[in-house]
Amino acid sequence: MLRVLRLCLQMDWSNCTSVGLVLILTFLFIMKIGGFWNGYLRKNFPPGPRALPIIGNLHLFDLKRPYRTYLQLSKAYGPVFSVQMGQRKIVVISGYETVKEALVNQADAFAERSKIPIFEDLTKGNGVVFAHGENWKIMRRFTLTTLRDFGMEKRAIEDLIVEEYGYLADTIGSQEGKPFDVSKIINAAVANIIVSILLGKRFDYKDSRFIRLQNLTNESVRLAGNPFVTVMLNIFMLLFHWMQYEPKLNFPTKIPKISSFYLIHFIFQEKSTTKRYFHNGNLLSLVSNLFTAGVETISTTLNWSFLLMLKYPEIQRKVQEEIDRVIGSNPPRTEHRTQMPYTDAVIHEVQRFANILPLDLPHETVTDVTLKGYFIPKGTYIVPLLTSVLQDKSQWEKPEMFYPEHFLDSQGKFVKKDAFMPFSAGRRICAGETLAKTELFLFFTSLLQRFTFHPPPGVSSSDLDLTPAVGFNIVPKTYKICAETRS
Repeated sequence: MLRVLRLCLQMDWSNCTSVGLVLILTFLFIMKIGGFWNGYLRKNFPPGPRALPIIGNLHLFDLKRPYRTYLQLSKAYGPVFSVQMGQRKIVVISGYETVKEALVNQADAFAERSKIPIFEDLTKGNGVVFAHGENWKIMRRFTLTTLRDFGMEKRAIEDLIVEEYGYLADTIGSQEGKPFDVSKIINAAVANIIVSILLGKRFDYKDSRFIRLQNLTNESVRLAGNPFVTVMLNIFMLLFHWMQYEPKLNFPTKIPKISSFYLIHFIFQEKSTTKRYFHNGNLLSLVSNLFTAGVETISTTLNWSFLLMLKYPEIQRKVQEEIDRVIGSNPPRTEHRTQMPYTDAVIHEVQRFANILPLDLPHETVTDVTLKGYFIPKGTYIVPLLTSVLQDKSQWEKPEMFYPEHFLDSQGKFVKKDAFMPFSAGRRICAGETLAKTELFLFFTSLLQRFTFHPPPGVSSSDLDLTPAVGFNIVPKTYKICAETRS
């Protein structure tokens, strides 16, 4: 039987037969750890669907888009409910008021990162995204300080983006109005910003080393969103270890030579009382975290933004009219944002509508806590359902539509919304939020200043499909775009 299990696990998940799956589940039933439920039998634990032995509630889930299942369950069980995935009990929090209560009002209680087996094996708890306890606090503080010293909140970062925009615009212009896939070009431009910070230089878009670095990052994110990885590896990792089966995943493990600026900042910290945290493992994981997060989220959001401009050409025209009126032919700068409420609203609405991270990375309670009347014990795996915040009907007038007016008042002035949480909230809010906002505004306005984007010949705006592709985050399906130089 063990041989059959190993053969099944070595196969592509899509080809794994139902017989093999039955064998796996049967074996897991034999391996069931008694007494697992005892820690969650306390009164007032969040309600949820009845779980099956071993697989828990796995049979209920759309594994390609699990956030949809969570949304359905929240309608049945309320804003705080529980599910069981394998042998792990999970508490899901949904809706703006509940997520805010947990991540903001009770930020310290929900500040820990739950241990996800596959990422624990890869990072060993190093870096900042999947780090824990004191190590996370120190690495996050170091990250924020170093990026600020580099100039993330100053004009230096703008100069980098403006320079990179020149290369990006020239590359787009070289397509001469013919249909092309813009996603890889945007990915390269965004990657060059974080590369300039971490490695001290930019790369030509055709540089083989640069292309390989991007491919590794994209493949890592794709694998992280694969149902086999998210379910079998994360939920049943103990079984794999027992079988001495080590899945082969193509996650990047080597980072090019780090810039002297970043490395000096890291080494300098060794003189402090926290020097034991400043070692190669933390450095490499931190750089990997920054590159992956700094490229994938921003490039995905920009790809959504241009697809939405194709879909809604009247919105594109309004943005360009504001650009012409406020900026003219000058290079866009961040100080222009306050003078461009409509453009700012469009960018915010792209982030809300695209909803690229529907599930926040899991949190964990660091102490016993009560939320909305329910008792949640220390060490509970918490899933904040960010999509439920960005689509909360109590907060958004037309949550299922692309509607920039969500961020505008009756006079056309920009309005901040507390329910705007694409970067999460609380202690674990994205460390690169300021950098991301700067890049989104400058790249978006720069490209719409120079180009008008159209669908390929024979394709109308109404034909464009906004259904996302399957993956760890919500990315648009591959699309072609035509860029017409504006006179």
